Amino acid sequence: MADNTTDPEEKHAPTPFKDMFNRDSIREFASAVRSVYAPFRADEFLKSTVDGTWDGLELKARGRRISTNLGRYLPADYEEAICIIDKVVVNYGGPCRFCFPDFVEVYGQDEINWDVSINALERYTQYASSELAVRPFIIKYEERTMARMYAFSKHENEHVRRLASEGCRPQLPWGQVLTKYKKDPAPILPILEQLKTDPSPYVRNSVANNLNDISKTHPELVTKLAKEWYGKNERTDWIVKHGCRTLLKKGDRDVLAIFGYSTAAPIDVRDFSLKAASVPIGGDITFSFSIQTKEPTKVRLEYGVDYVKFSGKRNRKIFQISEISLKTNEKRTYVKDHSFADVSTRKHYPGIHSITLIVNGAERGKLDFRLGA
Repeated sequence: MADNTTDPEEKHAPTPFKDMFNRDSIREFASAVRSVYAPFRADEFLKSTVDGTWDGLELKARGRRISTNLGRYLPADYEEAICIIDKVVVNYGGPCRFCFPDFVEVYGQDEINWDVSINALERYTQYASSELAVRPFIIKYEERTMARMYAFSKHENEHVRRLASEGCRPQLPWGQVLTKYKKDPAPILPILEQLKTDPSPYVRNSVANNLNDISKTHPELVTKLAKEWYGKNERTDWIVKHGCRTLLKKGDRDVLAIFGYSTAAPIDVRDFSLKAASVPIGGDITFSFSIQTKEPTKVRLEYGVDYVKFSGKRNRKIFQISEISLKTNEKRTYVKDHSFADVSTRKHYPGIHSITLIVNGAERGKLDFRLGA
């Protein structure tokens, strides 16, 4: 019989990305810079970067410390410094490569440097994505930068094409919010149009995420685009579906209809129940239900959990179960476990929680249970 037990030493958590920026990796990085620029004072760079405050810095602060200090030990002339980085980036593959676009953001925003900086971001994004670094250039030099971003959308390299979309997302996580595009995303649309049939899944995922960002402030616009785009190209269809995920979770009827899900579909829901009336924090709640339809029907199944927050108020999170097509009189039964173990993105609090079953965007039953300490 096979032994399915797991060695406890294998159950360690993955190394936080910020810890990849450490004394050893920065020493290696400094050596890579010195190999192409002999005057680089690698020991001083290392000492000034990993100082007594280093352990208290989070990921972005560590990256900014590295890129800022790099500028202190490279030539003061920006173009000369970029030429040195160009030589490093092609041979160095360590984690500190992610600081090259940030170097451009820190030292290259003066108008006189615009051409050098944008060209550098085009090169560096092929080694370490430049979507965070390009955003200040969009804000300060919108017209010329967005024209270049559109040109990037036609680039032969998928990383550069992705930069065209990812860099102008209105609400990019970790990035500066592009407030102007939250109010009016029109300048983004030509780029998304250009990329909507892109052969690269990497690029298509970015286009979908951009659409999803836009849907949060301009749902009517994304609904209109979805209707125009859907059903003409398999790659575009995936983008539209993924880009509408927030609207689907909100039960938007127009968007559900695009994908063939009707809130008026003749779907019977039966035996929706919980296995227990209470569950401890760290445990699982189990619920079950059956569905049946009298005619061929597309079905989107979700459930919402109303979590008790620290304040005592409740906040709903939607989870997808499946998307299926039922034949006439076909019946499906589901048993689902939901975990209440604390994770980095959610801490649980005791109190009355709820699970709501959602079928094609419509609530079809709600059950309360107690989450205990």
